[in-house]
Amino acid sequence: MIANRRHVLALLGIGLGLAGCANNTPSALYGLTAADFEMAAPARKSRQVLVPRPRALKALDSDHIAVVDSGPIYSYFPKAAWADTLPSVVQSKIVETLEGTQRLRGVGFPGDGLLIDYQLQTELRAFALHIDGRPRAVVEISARLLNDRNGRTVATKVFRTEVPSGGSTVDQAVAALNRAGEAVFRDIASWALQKI
Repeated sequence: MIANRRHVLALLGIGLGLAGCANNTPSALYGLTAADFEMAAPARKSRQVLVPRPRALKALDSDHIAVVDSGPIYSYFPKAAWADTLPSVVQSKIVETLEGTQRLRGVGFPGDGLLIDYQLQTELRAFALHIDGRPRAVVEISARLLNDRNGRTVATKVFRTEVPSGGSTVDQAVAALNRAGEAVFRDIASWALQKI
């Protein structure tokens, strides 16, 4: 009985220690880059698109950089964080990627005052370094294009990319997540432009 209690207390101590690491003030803030978008002879559309903040599980709805082991079990890199909450960073990069296509009259955030034609709603399903097996960045985003004039869904699609990280340090994780994110942002932008 005493041995069991010690085991439970040890596990709680480890859990509190990990939680404490995740709550420490980060010494490094990381960002993502928007995807470069090259198109032959771009034809500008007269449409305007609103990109709301992505929905996400609580495990991803923070500024912590997630590491996922089998289970899935989430933990976070200590002393490192995204430059803002992950959904806000992803929202910003989707907007930048769509703007970079130069194919739309306007792209913006809620509150920008755009008279919008479409909403590009997203959900973060994965955005973490996976360490069950070979370390790799996994990014999965579900997207729904909504006609804002009538509320009808135009199209939905799930975008997923995995990129080997070459290791499990925070710098390796962020570099791989950035490459995976760029690929997904590019795919989302290309898909949305085809559907509008």
